[in-house]
Amino acid sequence: MTVAISKGKNSQKAKPGSIHIHTQVNPHLGRRIICPHCGNEWNFYQIAEEVKLTTRYVQNADGSFTPLSDDSRILGEVKLYCGECQADLSEFHNRFLEMLF
Repeated sequence: MTVAISKGKNSQKAKPGSIHIHTQVNPHLGRRIICPHCGNEWNFYQIAEEVKLTTRYVQNADGSFTPLSDDSRILGEVKLYCGECQADLSEFHNRFLEMLF
């Protein structure tokens, strides 16, 4: 199988039956993640598997509870997904992590 990669205007021609991966380079925006399945470049989400969540509470005089703090620990994989077509984009997860501010 052939993979064609295009960056901006200088695109290589894709052969029939090939996969086309588009990486947009913009001097103002940097390298953006674009879903290769639907073209989405705005909405993404990640799912962490096997998460241990600890929440500490204080009980109020009326018997209700108020959370004091939350601690979480991820024990499994963390995957990145397209927010439009729900495609698994975990191959871009490292880039996603680099761009979290």
